[in-house]
Amino acid sequence: MATSPPNTTQHFTPRPKKWVETPDHDWNDWQWQLKHRISDLETILQILQLTPEEKAGLNSDHRFRVDITPYFMSLIDADNPNCPIRRQVIPLGRELLAFEGMEVDSLEEDQHSPVPGLVHRYPDRVLMLVTTHCASYCRYCTRSRMVGDPKASVNKQGIDLQIEYLQNTPQVRDVLISGGDPLTLSTTFLNYVLSRLRAVPHIEIIRIGSRVPIFLPQRITDELCNMLRRYHPLWLNVHINHPKEITPEASNALAKLVDAGIPLGNQSVLLAGINDSLAIQKELVHTLVINRIRPYYLYQCDLVKGSGHFRTPIAKGIEIMEGLRGHTSGYAVPTYVVDAPGGGGKIPIAPQYLLSQGVHQVALRNYEGYITVYQEPENYFSFNQEAPLPETTGVSSLLSGHQKHIKPENFDQAHDRKMNIKDKTVTSG
Repeated sequence: MATSPPNTTQHFTPRPKKWVETPDHDWNDWQWQLKHRISDLETILQILQLTPEEKAGLNSDHRFRVDITPYFMSLIDADNPNCPIRRQVIPLGRELLAFEGMEVDSLEEDQHSPVPGLVHRYPDRVLMLVTTHCASYCRYCTRSRMVGDPKASVNKQGIDLQIEYLQNTPQVRDVLISGGDPLTLSTTFLNYVLSRLRAVPHIEIIRIGSRVPIFLPQRITDELCNMLRRYHPLWLNVHINHPKEITPEASNALAKLVDAGIPLGNQSVLLAGINDSLAIQKELVHTLVINRIRPYYLYQCDLVKGSGHFRTPIAKGIEIMEGLRGHTSGYAVPTYVVDAPGGGGKIPIAPQYLLSQGVHQVALRNYEGYITVYQEPENYFSFNQEAPLPETTGVSSLLSGHQKHIKPENFDQAHDRKMNIKDKTVTSG
């Protein structure tokens, strides 16, 4: 059951026996937490009762990196292999199995990277990868091809090269800082990145994507918050998949960020056996809202290597959205999206509420199955006569008058019905 976020900073979550004697000043030190992350089978066996498949996953030479903060490990049910926290960070042997549609870089980020570490897929915004390190590593990581790889680390020169690109690209107004996890960087280095971005006149919004408030709430210090608040407008999206992740410690960390004037959104991933349930999703969004976090995206799991056993049918996501829309507050309903393979970007998926569209009438269905007709205006004139933006593409280009049609590749050749008599000899009998 959701509760109001606590106002104190004392220790709340019981620790496994391994850390019962750890002094509070160590346990609450984010750098101590990072230094004592758990990754090997022998240490994990001291804390959890592992299944044979978990042992196989941890023993694999080809597994994606494992690192778990002691704090996040303390949230795991030691005797339940289906614990939703455990499933997200402990590898299974089936993680190594190939599946239909699997890709190493399923979103083709590397194909949209004009300089190393910067992805420019959308016209007015970019993704800036500033580190390859995370506090802990999710087993379904979209960027497992590079995240956790020390050889792919980002240095100051790499950041400067990204900033140079942004300085020369005036259409970019929104920058998302991600990685890896930006909040694992030192406060000094993160301050350098933010100050360089704020010095670019055409950048309006800076966003940070981070799971640190969940994996490592000790990192959200007063020093960090005081630094971040200097760079408003600054937004932060956290990554929370299950209500169990929102502990009193996490609530305190999230409250510090909100109190520093930073709007929080949440991006979660629909994961089989973890949160593919309407009841869990409703509890999650309600707990988020209580903690002043706006549910932002619910992602369909990407087609990335290692994620096959986490995937659900899209129908399951639509079913969940059907059970949220109208059944809870609108601001508690995230947008369900598929991040399209091949670099197509985020495509929103929703139940169908528009049933039919006729002449000046639209038939609509509500969340209860109530069907009505909305009468459209018979005489409509837009007073906005501004010229469409030149970069209008896709269906918008048709509606703006830039194009009369959109043709698939080789469409004209496929529909050329003319008889090509070149190099042919016509005879009569």
